[in-house]
Amino acid sequence: MFHILVVDDDKNTRMLLRAVLEAENYTVFTAGNGEEALSVLDSSHIDLVVLDVMMPKMDGYAFTRTLRENDNNLPILMVSAKQLPADKKKGFLVGTDDYMTKPIDEEEMLLRIKALLRRARIASERRIEVGDVVLDYDSLTVSRRGEQQELPQKEFLLLYKLLSYPGKIFTRIQLMDEIWGADSETGWETVTVHIGRLRKRFEGWPEFEIVSVRGLGYKAVKKV
Repeated sequence: MFHILVVDDDKNTRMLLRAVLEAENYTVFTAGNGEEALSVLDSSHIDLVVLDVMMPKMDGYAFTRTLRENDNNLPILMVSAKQLPADKKKGFLVGTDDYMTKPIDEEEMLLRIKALLRRARIASERRIEVGDVVLDYDSLTVSRRGEQQELPQKEFLLLYKLLSYPGKIFTRIQLMDEIWGADSETGWETVTVHIGRLRKRFEGWPEFEIVSVRGLGYKAVKKV
C-alpha cells in the first residue's frame, strides 16, 4: 500500500484529492502548507507527494528545495494554477519530478502518480521485472526462468534505460549522450550496433521487444 501526501492550502482541494486517491487504494495524508508537510514526513512514511505551489508559510518551491538540499529524493508531483513556462521551469529547477496545471485531470494525475512510483521503485531496488525477466543493475545481468546472461556494461545500460520507460521513444542522440556521455567521440551509429546486439541476444524472449520508430529512434515494448 503506497502512502501519498497531499499538500494544498485549499481544504476542498485536499478533500477532493484524498477521495480520488483513496478510491485507488492509496493511503492519504494531508497538509496545508510546506511546514506542515515537513512535520508529516518526520512522523510518517510517505512514498510520494502531490504538492501545490502557492501556499502560506512555506510554498511548494521552498518545500521541494528543502527536501532536495537534504538529499531527500522523494517523488514530487507539483500541481499548480501557475501555467507559464517560467513557473514550470522553476519547479523542475528546484527539484520536482513532474508538473501538472490546474484544473486537474484526475485520470491523468493518477497515471502520472503510477509512473512516478514505478520509477522510484526501479531507482531504489535497482532492478526491473518484466514478466519472468529480471534486470539486475548491480550485477549487469538479465535473467529468465533460470537462464542468466551477464551483459557488457553499455548493452545493459541501454536495455535498462529503454525498459525503465516502456513505450517512450528515445532518439539515438539522447541514448548516446546518456550512456556514452555527451563528450564521447563515438558516433551515434554505435547505438544502432548495440540495439542490434540486444535484439539478437533476446530474440527468443517474448516478454519485451525493442522497436525502431522511423525517423525518431527506439522504444521498448512490454508484451506482458
